[in-house]
Amino acid sequence: MNIQKFLNLADHLSTWVGKAFAWLIVALMCMVVIEVFKRYALNAPTAWIFDASNMMYGTLFMMGGAYTLAQNGHVRGDFFYGSAKPRTQALLDLMLYILFFVPGVIALTWAGWVYAADSWAIKEQTFNATPLPLYPFKSMIPIAGFFVLIQGMAEIIRCFVCLKTGSWPERLKDAEEIDVVEQQLAASSLVDEQAKQDAIAKAKQIEEAAHQRASGAK
Repeated sequence: MNIQKFLNLADHLSTWVGKAFAWLIVALMCMVVIEVFKRYALNAPTAWIFDASNMMYGTLFMMGGAYTLAQNGHVRGDFFYGSAKPRTQALLDLMLYILFFVPGVIALTWAGWVYAADSWAIKEQTFNATPLPLYPFKSMIPIAGFFVLIQGMAEIIRCFVCLKTGSWPERLKDAEEIDVVEQQLAASSLVDEQAKQDAIAKAKQIEEAAHQRASGAK
């Protein structure tokens, strides 16, 4: 397996996990809507809804970490980074990954494993009138750390490739904002064809400028 295939495999894995757990957004929305109706229309609130929503949102947040890293979507202070050349970006990334990311994620995964094991040992539950099991939720901590660590290894390899070649290797791309813009405009009957093309062209220009800043294109 060559390097690019490994990078693509890591990206595909992180994307699959992120999209699978993204369905929790739908479940969470439905649960909240039903609870609002029960609480205000039927005057019959559910005792465990707050704990359940927190666990669902927490799971979604944690399991989306590797996907966000694969899409290079984490927030960074890039007043210097964005204008730097690819090799400089790769060197900065590599140092930060080695000094902070790897030790931090390993510590998170290990601590999460111990935390989850203790919770399973006592079959920990929430404290309310209708208790919910906490141990499955706490198990998400080491699982999320494991997937983030795999994607982090792929990012470190990307840094080495960029340092060697002077350009960033290809990254698996998911649907981007420009795709949504094109789909919405294509289905619109309120905008004429020329206006659609102009809007799409401007959106692509903005997107390309953002990519150039992010990649430090020469």
